[in-house]
Amino acid sequence: MKNTRVARRYAQALMMSVDSAMNMIDTVAGDLETIKKTLDGSRELRLLLASPIVKADKKTAVLRELFASRIGKVTMTLLELLTEKHREAILPEVIEQYSVLRDAKYGIVNVDVSSAVEISEQQGKNLSEKLEQYTKKKVRVRFALDSSLKGGMVVRIGDTVLDASVKRQLELMRERLAQGSALN
Repeated sequence: MKNTRVARRYAQALMMSVDSAMNMIDTVAGDLETIKKTLDGSRELRLLLASPIVKADKKTAVLRELFASRIGKVTMTLLELLTEKHREAILPEVIEQYSVLRDAKYGIVNVDVSSAVEISEQQGKNLSEKLEQYTKKKVRVRFALDSSLKGGMVVRIGDTVLDASVKRQLELMRERLAQGSALN
């Protein structure tokens, strides 16, 4: 079950605690990436954190042993707070929400582009420039092939979808033709 609202609150608190120095934001982001990689690579650690049987002080001791020498004090305090409040299971979501807040602070927007064919490096560069003009922000573009598209592309910017696929263009043409014949 997703606890996005709770995770976002913890991420906001973390962001506010490091907000005074931009390099601290990046340092904490690096710490969180280290934690994420460790969690992704260790099923046992994920199970330990999710277990309601293991006491909070034992979880804190394990986290200190694993991360105290590898991450900063602020990030370690977050881990200790999460275990104290029995919220350690939402740690991956807190990491994700911190990343979202960091991108917003730096004015970066994530864009997903699905296309029918492979986009060349030059086309990708041109598209990125156009998207930066459209959003008036820096963009981080992720390209993907979509075999269900017959041609064109679909661009997702947050909740906004720009559908320039051949399928959508044909649907629009059909609607216009139907409206035209209905008028006669």
